[in-house]
Amino acid sequence: MTENAWTRWPSREALGREGASRARRLLTLAVRLLVIAMLLWGAYHQKHVGLWSGFAALAGVLAAAALGWAFFRTTYEHRLVPSLALIGALLAIAVAAEGTGFRGLSLVLWCGCGITALERMPLAAATPVTSVGLAAYSAYNNDVWLTTAASVVGMALAGYVLRLDAEARGNAQQLLAQERAARAAEAESAALAERARIAREIHDVLAHSLSAQLVHLEAARLLIENGADRDRILERVVAARGMARDGLAETRQALSALRGELTPLEDFLSELVSGTAGAEVTVTGERRLLSAEASQAVRRVAQEALTNVRKHAQGAKVQLRLDYSEREVTLGVRDSGGQAGELAGAGGGYGLLGMRERAELLGGSLDAGPDEEGFVVTLKVPV
Repeated sequence: MTENAWTRWPSREALGREGASRARRLLTLAVRLLVIAMLLWGAYHQKHVGLWSGFAALAGVLAAAALGWAFFRTTYEHRLVPSLALIGALLAIAVAAEGTGFRGLSLVLWCGCGITALERMPLAAATPVTSVGLAAYSAYNNDVWLTTAASVVGMALAGYVLRLDAEARGNAQQLLAQERAARAAEAESAALAERARIAREIHDVLAHSLSAQLVHLEAARLLIENGADRDRILERVVAARGMARDGLAETRQALSALRGELTPLEDFLSELVSGTAGAEVTVTGERRLLSAEASQAVRRVAQEALTNVRKHAQGAKVQLRLDYSEREVTLGVRDSGGQAGELAGAGGGYGLLGMRERAELLGGSLDAGPDEEGFVVTLKVPV
C-alpha cells in the first residue's frame, strides 16, 4: 500500500546530516550562527532597550535556539505531537517579541518556522504551520504588498525545494545502503560458493585417490591370502604408494586450479592415459577456453572413468574423445570391454554419481552405460 504523500514524513536519511558534505554542514552551521548573531544585534540596537529588556531579548533568542534544536530532534524521530508543540512555542516567542517591540526577532521566527515546517514535517501538518507563520509575517511586515507577497511565495517555494532536496538526498542514502547490503550479501554468497567449490574439489580428488589406493591394497590383501610370491605383493603395495603420491599431486593441482593455474586440458588427458596400455586421446573441434569449473569437471570424469576401466574391464582398449563445439564441450570415454577383475566390487560406487551432480551444477549432463562392446561415459558441459 502506497503511503499518502500528505501524511508521510521525510525519511530519517533526509532529515539527518549523513550524506551531506562537510562543506554543506559547515555552511549550515555558519548560517544558523549568523541568524542568531543578527537577531542579537537587532535586539540590542533597539533605542528603547534597557538592561532588563536586553536580558529578556537574550533569553528569547537562546530559548528560540534551544527550541529549534529540540524541534530538529523530534522531527528526526518522526514525533508529530512534540514537534507541533515545539513549533507552537517558537511561534509564541515570535508573538511575544512582536508585542515587546523586537520585530526583527519576530519576523525571522515566523519565516523560519514556516520554511522549516515545510521542509521537515508531513505536509498535512506543515501546511497550517507555514500558513500561520507566513501570514503573520505578511501582517506585520512594513513592505509594500507586492514585495510582501513575492517574499511569501518565495519562502514557501524555498521550504518545498529544501524538502525535495532533503528527500532526494535521503533516497540517495537509502540506495547507497541497499547497494552496500547487496554487495555484502554478494561477497558472502561468493565466499560460500568458493568454500563449497574447494570442498567439492578436495572431496573428488581424495575420493578418486583413495578409491584407486583401495583397489591396489585390496589386491595385495588377496595376493597375501592366496600365498602369492613376494614380488607380486610388492608390486601392488608400490602401486598403492604411487596412487597416494599421485593423489597428493592432484590435490595440489586442484588448489592451483582454484587459483586459475590450470595446465592445458589436452596435456592433462594425454598424461592421464600415458600409464594405461591401449588408451588414446582424440581432440576435435576448435579449442576453446573453459572455465575452471568446467575444466575440472572434465578432468575428474576422465579420471573416474579410467579408474572404472581398470577395475571392471582389465585389458580393454580405451578411447577418450574431447570434442569442442560452439556451445559445449563433450568428453566421451569408451572402452572395448574386458574381463572384470577381482576388485570389481571395491569402492562405494559413488564416483559417477558425484560426477553427474557436478555436471548438473554446471548446467551440463553426464550419461554412463553399456554399449555394444563395452562401457561409455559421456560428459557435456557448457562453455
